[in-house]
Amino acid sequence: MNNNNNNNQIQNANQNENENEMKNLEKKVTKNLIKDYSNLLNGNSFKDFSIFVENKSNPFEIKVHKSILSSRSPFFNESLRQESLSIFLNQFNKKEMESILSYIYYGNISFENQENLIQLLEISIYFELNLLKEIIQKKILNSINYSNFFQFFFQNRNLNSNEIEIKYSISKQDFDKLKQFDFFPKSFLVDIQNKVIQDNQKEIENKEKEIEDKNKEIEKKWKKEVEDKEKEIEEKNKEIEEKWKKEVEDKNKEIENKDKENQQMKIEIEEKWKKEVENKNKEKLKRNGRKKLKN
Repeated sequence: MNNNNNNNQIQNANQNENENEMKNLEKKVTKNLIKDYSNLLNGNSFKDFSIFVENKSNPFEIKVHKSILSSRSPFFNESLRQESLSIFLNQFNKKEMESILSYIYYGNISFENQENLIQLLEISIYFELNLLKEIIQKKILNSINYSNFFQFFFQNRNLNSNEIEIKYSISKQDFDKLKQFDFFPKSFLVDIQNKVIQDNQKEIENKEKEIEDKNKEIEKKWKKEVEDKEKEIEEKNKEIEEKWKKEVEDKNKEIENKDKENQQMKIEIEEKWKKEVENKNKEKLKRNGRKKLKN
């Protein structure tokens, strides 16, 4: 028994060691992959496309790989179908573009401050980087005071609020607080209010479903208890019936045996009586014979 336990412990230890080695290898592969793609972005090998940012009169050129951009961004996938070897994106500066290219190439992104979040949100929407957009919006939602973010956003940017999914994550309590600010567009507040109404309706529906499921569960449990009770009664009745049948059979058998016994006794009595009669008749004949001899 102890040997089996020791073998199991050794086997588990080896398995854990192998799992740790695999995790370390996976981390190493990921690290090397990030390093390779970082070198690819920062080097000049095989670059076949140029992005020009900042001032139109004196733009800054960033060389990139068409295949990587088109595979990572629906925007670039569509734009790079043309024969052009460059694209002008003057609405973005060098720092913003380099930051988003780091994400496109090897998944690295830097969140510095609220303004940086807004810039990255704009870029992620523009380049249709939906996963990055989702990450940024979750980061905003997790911030301590995102009403300041909204104020900064609406006062400094022209981004269409319909693009922002953050508003669909605002609770009723948050909405009641945000209504007091005058910098929110009416359409934005209407969208949030509609979402709050939908959330309330959904909460009611979920509660109703929860009650319905609970009632079904209770009904199912009750039916099961009734079925079990009926089965128990049925088995009890069968047991009683079998016991009664056995008693009846035993009683009938007893009566039958008694009848046989009585019948046998009757036969014995009859035979005994016949024998006694025969003996008496014989004795009578003997007496009569002796009388005749005397005479």
